[in-house]
Formats: sequence, structure tokens, C-alpha cells
Amino acid sequence: MASPNTPIHTPGAQRADDSCLWNFRLRTARVRPMETVRTQFAANLRHHRDRAGLSQEALAEICDLHRTEISLLERRKRSPRLETIVILARGLQLASPAELLDGIR
Repeated sequence: MASPNTPIHTPGAQRADDSCLWNFRLRTARVRPMETVRTQFAANLRHHRDRAGLSQEALAEICDLHRTEISLLERRKRSPRLETIVILARGLQLASPAELLDGIR
């Protein structure tokens, strides 16, 4: 018989150690890796930038962003903020910021 101080685990119940910040684990069934999202966004950004005939530096200047920001986005080293997506879409004269998100699920 368990002592009064021993926690009893009921099947299907969450264990105390599962909710501990130190024991937190990403479960692949719940959270998809963001690498594929960054890869698709980078491809979309480069496609639209090339189609507009702009260098990374020129697009950065038009959008009032630092020149390395475009490079980091296209090399998948940084995920864009929502505001940055809108600024880039306007700088590229896209019909909608959604064009930079094509193919992302």
C-alpha cells in the first residue's frame, strides 16, 4: 500500500514530472519543425526579389531594413516577424503579403 505522501499515478493522468519546465519536451506529433517553413519563405522571398530585379541591398533600402536582414531571411537563419513580411510585400509591390507565404502549411 502506498504511503500518504506517495503520489498515486492514475493511467491517462499527467504525471507531475511531465509538466515540469525542466522536463518539457517537444512532441513531434504536436509541433512541426519550423525549418520547412523558413525554407519555403526563403524561396518565396528570393523568387519575388529576383522577379522584381532587385539585389538584397536594393530591397533592404526600399523596405528600410538592414541589408543583412534580407540575407538572413533568404539563408533561413532568421524567421520573419509579421511586420517584416508586410514591409517586404509592399517593397516588392506584391498584391498581398500572402504571396510570400505560398506553399507554407
